[in-house]
Amino acid sequence: MRKALALLLGLTIPLAPLTPVAAATPPTPTPSTAISWGPCPEDAATECGTLAVPVDWNRPTGRKFNVGVARHRAADPAARIGTLVLGPGGPGGSGVDLVLASSWIFSPELVRRFDIVGLDPRGTNRSNPVVCSTDLLLQSPDPLLKNQADFDRARTYSRRLRADCRARTGPVFDHVDSLSTTADLDAFRAALGEEKLSFWGGSYGTLLGQQYADRYPRRVRTFALDSTIDHTFDTRSFLDAESAGAQDLFNEFVAWCERDESCLQHDGDVRTLWKGLMARADRGELGTPGQPDVPLTPFLLSWTALDYFYTPDAWRSFSELLADLDAGRPSAQRLPTPLAAAGSQGVTPNPFQIFCEDYRLPVRDFREYSRHLRRLEKIAPDLRYSSLAVFSVFACLGEPDVIPNPQRPINVRTDTPVLVVNSLHDPATVYPWAVNVTRQLGHSGRLLTYEGWGHIVYGRSPCATSAIDAYLISRTVPARGARCPAVPPNTGARNLNLQQLVSPLITRPGWTSSF
Repeated sequence: MRKALALLLGLTIPLAPLTPVAAATPPTPTPSTAISWGPCPEDAATECGTLAVPVDWNRPTGRKFNVGVARHRAADPAARIGTLVLGPGGPGGSGVDLVLASSWIFSPELVRRFDIVGLDPRGTNRSNPVVCSTDLLLQSPDPLLKNQADFDRARTYSRRLRADCRARTGPVFDHVDSLSTTADLDAFRAALGEEKLSFWGGSYGTLLGQQYADRYPRRVRTFALDSTIDHTFDTRSFLDAESAGAQDLFNEFVAWCERDESCLQHDGDVRTLWKGLMARADRGELGTPGQPDVPLTPFLLSWTALDYFYTPDAWRSFSELLADLDAGRPSAQRLPTPLAAAGSQGVTPNPFQIFCEDYRLPVRDFREYSRHLRRLEKIAPDLRYSSLAVFSVFACLGEPDVIPNPQRPINVRTDTPVLVVNSLHDPATVYPWAVNVTRQLGHSGRLLTYEGWGHIVYGRSPCATSAIDAYLISRTVPARGARCPAVPPNTGARNLNLQQLVSPLITRPGWTSSF
């Protein structure tokens, strides 16, 4: 269940001051239409429907579109507590899919006591998805830019892609930020007739939970943020924290290899082997397993390692892949594949636009870009950088200076503290972010630390899962400084399916991205 949950969704660092970027605050939702429920095509036991919401919440009487919603009613109506919202990550995860899978992902007690609901965030899945030309996506430059000409071409490409996606998606394209989805969620609450909501969000879905609690604190019953993204970082602090997290996981993998005989490099030197693979990739001499004529680039090689670090139960598979790459033989282990989620009729979903409307991460020119990369090599000497972070900055190069939902601290005052849960070793939503978000929450926040590895904690540790359940069901808040011990890799923890649902892979030509 561990990796599925993270795929369905996805040390305190000093943060540089942020330059304020103007953005309007949408008004409180006042929906006038109810939801027409019917059996979901995938599962008749779950109800599906659509909710009409404004394209632009600053013009609530203007043009509307439908967001997809789902509800799985409490298995024991007599014991029902209320409504539990599931917040997917990605960006690009589906709240509807999370609800459809809820009975085999979450504990029987949550399924028994709550109506479990979710929506597909605007710009994704069943909610007017952002779509782009597949051919144009395939023309993406490599994010490892080498000179100013490369930088100029990358920015021009990013602007071309943005214009193409905007034309194909329609007016919703300019309003797929998480703050707008927050307003959609409150419209959903009103349509359900609920006074307060409980919430479990994973990975990028924690931003939805944070911003909802910030705007509507009196409508919060219990909010659990699992593997938490921060909404205060700037370009440098984002790249540095993510790269430190990536290197931390590489160090943990090396330590596991040294102590565990199931690692194929147990009696060897993993760092030396990895250094040799990166050098061959630099020279264009490292072939893709099964496709020796297709070079495996340094960026994709580093990305592959990060992908395997999402769960320690994949470390054995990663050691097998390293052995196959070193020997130049076909491998049964996977690599990220070019445009794996390509759509029909020449278009492909591209929900990463949500990130670009939530985060302004400017880079002026190649000189600044290369300074970042040189600094990251010192922070992450093995992986060189967090490929996820570098790609995120690269993908948003063509965004305008003013975005709908720029970074800012949250100011939450809830009756029950918001619960923040994070692995100590998380390659995507790094532990320092959880510490910083908890600090912003102040008396309205509580941090539960899982001392192990991986992305998405629910289902990974009996201790942490029980604590999250007790919080959501009984409002039992863990003690300050509460920690749960690490569960060793490959011991049958159950969050694989949840990880896959929470943080779906957002495909690009040759790489993927997910929080």
